[in-house]
Amino acid sequence: MPELLRLEGLEKRYGSLRVADGVSLSLAEGETLGIIGPNGAGKTTLFNLIGGDVAPDAGRVWLRGDDVTRMPAHRRCRRGLGRTYQVPHPFSGLSVFENLLVAATAGGAQREREAYAPCAALLELAGLAERANQPAGSLTLLDRKRLELARALATRPVLLLLDEIAGGLTEKEAQALVGTVRAIAARGVTIVWIEHVVHALLAVATRLAVLDFGRVIADGEPQAVIRSAEVQRVYMGIAL
Repeated sequence: MPELLRLEGLEKRYGSLRVADGVSLSLAEGETLGIIGPNGAGKTTLFNLIGGDVAPDAGRVWLRGDDVTRMPAHRRCRRGLGRTYQVPHPFSGLSVFENLLVAATAGGAQREREAYAPCAALLELAGLAERANQPAGSLTLLDRKRLELARALATRPVLLLLDEIAGGLTEKEAQALVGTVRAIAARGVTIVWIEHVVHALLAVATRLAVLDFGRVIADGEPQAVIRSAEVQRVYMGIAL
């Protein structure tokens, strides 16, 4: 499959703290890459570098063959990069459907009327159709996470970054969300998913990478990566 995303030697420091240390990864169209690592490993910083919220001190980000390293986040969004955040912050005073329309028009450059049908379909996909006219601020945590996911999809991404979307959910809720992510992947959307709920990640990921102190210490087939001695020592605290 064609390469969709390439990271070349990304570095980021905050004072003496190095949070990205020469990160190099490539991602083909249709892959679902899971990323795990201990707290402070640099996972969210990596997403910020990919998404354009933070500029790297060194290295490059390529999206669909274009160097987007110095491109702001909103322009990356227009080029097909969608993202969710750990803590959903919907437009609380707007309805669920209106939240999607804002994403589709502002983030995806769609005309409002042309976005109605796609946004309605996304509400069905996310399990929010019955809450379309409900104020977003009144949603439960699970439904806010579903809305966060649907808003990212409303921008029509070819690459979707999921930042701990299962965090804080019950086992049953996480399983429901996994089903939605699996359905999105089946549509051909390429996904990079950071998650602490490892079993949720393994249910979808076709590939797994592990970060530690800003470095990629493992990358490959998910079960093989999980079984590696270095990953068990660093991530799971198992001395081998």
